[in-house]
Amino acid sequence: MAAEYYSEYGRREKPKRNPLMWLVDTALAFVTAAVAVTMALTLLVPVVDPGRVWIFPVLGLAAPATYIATVLLALYWIVRWRWGRAGLMLVLVFAGCFKISLFYRPEWRRVYGEEKYDRSAFKVMTYNVRCFFGKEGQSSVSDVVRFIRETNADIVCLQEFNLRLAARDDSFEGLRDLYRDIRLFHADIADSTYSEPMAILSKYRILRSGEVSAAAAAVWADLLIGEDTVRIFSNHLWSTAINAADDEFITRRGFLRDTAREEKMRSMFRRYGANCVIRAVQADSIAREIGATGTRRIVCGDFNDTPVSYVYRTMSRDLTDAFRKCGRGYSYTFLGFCNLLRIDYMFSSEGLEPLSYEVPDVDFSDHLPVVVRLRKTAISD
Repeated sequence: MAAEYYSEYGRREKPKRNPLMWLVDTALAFVTAAVAVTMALTLLVPVVDPGRVWIFPVLGLAAPATYIATVLLALYWIVRWRWGRAGLMLVLVFAGCFKISLFYRPEWRRVYGEEKYDRSAFKVMTYNVRCFFGKEGQSSVSDVVRFIRETNADIVCLQEFNLRLAARDDSFEGLRDLYRDIRLFHADIADSTYSEPMAILSKYRILRSGEVSAAAAAVWADLLIGEDTVRIFSNHLWSTAINAADDEFITRRGFLRDTAREEKMRSMFRRYGANCVIRAVQADSIAREIGATGTRRIVCGDFNDTPVSYVYRTMSRDLTDAFRKCGRGYSYTFLGFCNLLRIDYMFSSEGLEPLSYEVPDVDFSDHLPVVVRLRKTAISD
């Protein structure tokens, strides 16, 4: 309610509106309408198949920024005592609260020193090694091998594994002293990046292994952990088609000064949207295999999609995201686009409890590894 005052004649009058504030309110009213529509559509992104509406995955990319804008506009209209507009934005803020843990988990407690875990805990790592090409284009095989030894994970899933470079480096062959079984897989997909195999390294006995399907870019292995069989799925879904030039165009704000920015932005969105459709098909195929598995399950890898996406929702169905369970702060796994994207994941089924989540800061690839400790628990009947 606007403030009121009494004139010298005793009449109750409203204060005169400041022209500048009127212009600001009017401009922000249009911005609020646009942000409100965008936020509402963003909430629908995970449930809409990209094959039907390709623009939805693009909205998922901007989900954190959209939510922050919604919060700021809600606060502005509260301060301005415009309760109709404030109420609308507060409803959207409340609806978006359930998505915050996809990106950020507050650090409620500080941990000093290394946490202790009992012998029932085991460590799993997933890492897209970019064909063992480091930051400057040099071979990173020895760096990755050293990191694997230092991490000492019980199970390691590697995507974009370059067999040719690994075979040239004796250090990788030396990992056979640390791991009981090393399985290499090949997914024949019409994309040069995906023609490289994937690898699963295990300190546990691998009972059997295979591919979900050539088109799905997913492999699996059944591990004997104690007396129980645990199936692990390692995934590398279709790329985003966003290349280094696109990354530089965004991170260096080329879109603000480039005269061809409209065409470049359209090209990026077009490629991204088309590849989202392919990933959605892959996710549907893989999710069916995951759902049909009767044992405890671990699902990990490079999904090339954000937590606000159809792919994430489909792949994580009935599973626990380790980051949402025990992550800390803001998590990203891709070294690009201003380090904003979490596109590598680790999920677990009932009977496997995440105890810790870590993303080590190493630069041997354009991705960061995800390391999670798990513990077997009883499965309810």
